Amino acid sequence: MRVPILQNSIVARAIMNRRVEPELLDELPANDPRAIRSRRDLRRLNAWMGNARVIALAVLQMPGARPPRQLVDLGAGDGTFMLRLAKRLSPAWPNVEVTLVDRQDIVRAETRREFEALSWRVRSVSADVFDWLARASDAQVDLVTANLFLHHFADSALRRLMELVSGRTNCFAACEPRRYPTALCASQWLWLLGCNQVTRHDAVASVRAGFDGQELSSLWPKNRSWLFREEAVGLFSHRFVARMTPRQD
Repeated sequence: MRVPILQNSIVARAIMNRRVEPELLDELPANDPRAIRSRRDLRRLNAWMGNARVIALAVLQMPGARPPRQLVDLGAGDGTFMLRLAKRLSPAWPNVEVTLVDRQDIVRAETRREFEALSWRVRSVSADVFDWLARASDAQVDLVTANLFLHHFADSALRRLMELVSGRTNCFAACEPRRYPTALCASQWLWLLGCNQVTRHDAVASVRAGFDGQELSSLWPKNRSWLFREEAVGLFSHRFVARMTPRQD
């Protein structure tokens, strides 16, 4: 019986080698009905997975962390994830200026009003994140976040992205898909939740391109002294936090 078990283990590892594939939502126009439906699916899935809670707990528990004044969210989409995160953080972090960076500006007026109700100032930037980070390399922000965004890039592009981010901030926090057999299996059953074809395709692709172990930490630049926290959270999420070592005065 040991041989089949060993063979199954080898097959499982091969299946879960990281593989970046195109996702349908990235290619659709923002006003395409399939894209609108898929973004609605993603809002439900984000809430169900608790990704805002995953990031909020990580940044609030950082020792010596002070409330940020400026926050940037990369690949922000329609801004609803950051709004969910802001609702968790605003009691401890008032009056934050948040910049939402995405290739398409699809942040609704209603979402902006909800940020304002929390006393958070919001602006959205329509730009490629690499171009935007490179142009604004002289401007420091207190915290950069990303949700279900890093997995879109192959390792070479991720290294470049992390290099740019590390020059912009002393703290970066991300929540990504966990590349794990159970997560892959679950992603193939999203039709049970009423998710459309775009969401179902992209969910499988996201898990295959997700992360495991210390893969993101290994890609972060080593040009300064950083502390890392990288771990699986539950069956479906992978959390990564990079924080510069505080100066000893």
